[in-house]
Amino acid sequence: MDAEPLRQLFGAGLNGMSQQFHRYLREQIIRFPDNKPRPVHLNTWEGIYFDHDPQYIMRMADEAAELGVERFIIDDGWFKGRNDDWAALGDWYLDEEKYPDGLTPVIDHVKSLGMEFGIWVEPEMINPNSDLYRAHPDWLLALPGYTPIPGRHQFVLNLNIPEAFDYLLERMSWLLGEHAVDYVKWDMNRELVQPAHNGKAAADAQTRQFYRLLDTLVARFPHIEFESCSSGGGRIDYEVLKRSHRFWASDNNDALERSTIQRGMSYFFPPEVMGAHIGNRRCHATFRQHSIAFRGLTALFGHMGLELDPVTADEQERAGYRKYAALHKQWRDVIHHGVQWRIDMPDATTLAHGVVSEDRHRAIFLVSQLAMPDYTLMAPLRVAGLDAGARYEVTLLDHPDIQITGEGGHTMRKLPEWMTTPQTVSGEWLQQAGLALPVLDPESAILIGLQRV
Repeated sequence: MDAEPLRQLFGAGLNGMSQQFHRYLREQIIRFPDNKPRPVHLNTWEGIYFDHDPQYIMRMADEAAELGVERFIIDDGWFKGRNDDWAALGDWYLDEEKYPDGLTPVIDHVKSLGMEFGIWVEPEMINPNSDLYRAHPDWLLALPGYTPIPGRHQFVLNLNIPEAFDYLLERMSWLLGEHAVDYVKWDMNRELVQPAHNGKAAADAQTRQFYRLLDTLVARFPHIEFESCSSGGGRIDYEVLKRSHRFWASDNNDALERSTIQRGMSYFFPPEVMGAHIGNRRCHATFRQHSIAFRGLTALFGHMGLELDPVTADEQERAGYRKYAALHKQWRDVIHHGVQWRIDMPDATTLAHGVVSEDRHRAIFLVSQLAMPDYTLMAPLRVAGLDAGARYEVTLLDHPDIQITGEGGHTMRKLPEWMTTPQTVSGEWLQQAGLALPVLDPESAILIGLQRV
């Protein structure tokens, strides 16, 4: 478990560096069946939080399946006494008041709809208001004689204590062994503060015990996929990826914030391991509102999912969920196996990036306008990674409503010809001259597809 230092030689700037990291992960670390597409998720957290009703959750599953979701995940709130974030972490027993017939009817219903089933856990944590803490207050990861500071109303369970480790292994094995679980969202919602065991610093030892616990579960349940989540992106690294299958990039699901969060993460991790979900119109983290187009396109370039309640969504929103789930499925083979490129734009308010298939036959690029442009006109998009000697059909896959000249329109909003008339151009032209871009409103984006002909 002592990691070798990672040394990567690269050229061609940050894109070259990033592509080397992606190649290394895909060839050496990522464990995923080669021919299995990564399924589109629906996670219940931002839809219902702790309010679990099996009948309503099955209704959510019905709606999710109709939207094209392929994996349905029940988040926090399913275990005994967990009605808010103040209590019950550590008590990994089903809440029989919420689920009087058990989880199995819900799981069976989800699977009858053709979806996989996933569930949330946070095994390393313990609330003071829990049966486990009342029985074993000495199981905290803490300095002797020092009361640790709670984070999110919780403490850390000391996995170096054999009895604590065995308890978690037994409860997680019960959950995964007695239920038809396909996927586990493994959370960790606070940091280690002054971790100690037997009077010695224990951060490294705690991490190793976490690896041992997860390794044991992976060996016992090799068919189950694991997500590393830690208040979003608090535990994203190459070592944990050896025993997990994807990361939740951030608990901030605001599409504007995610644009830069995901770009930063993308330098070191390929799109297929980055959880990227469409959230509600109004983000619960920032209270900012975005169009379904901006949310959908931002979530497209990762392992896509929905983070909401589809039952309460209006038809415009539902149509958007359907559209972007289908668009992601259409392009995920390229996105999850291709070569990623980031395009430097002169205007810092514009982000451009895309993925080109390994054979350079297909490519998909996104241009996002994050704020008011600094310049009157947009710089062209010079597409990287194509075969200069080949010809490509350019397709506008998605765009916001842009008013052009005419009643209610503006001359500066005139669309480039390629956006209104099909164009076939050379890879060299696309790389050297590029595609002219329209002026975009803040917090909007356009999606471009390229097909070699």
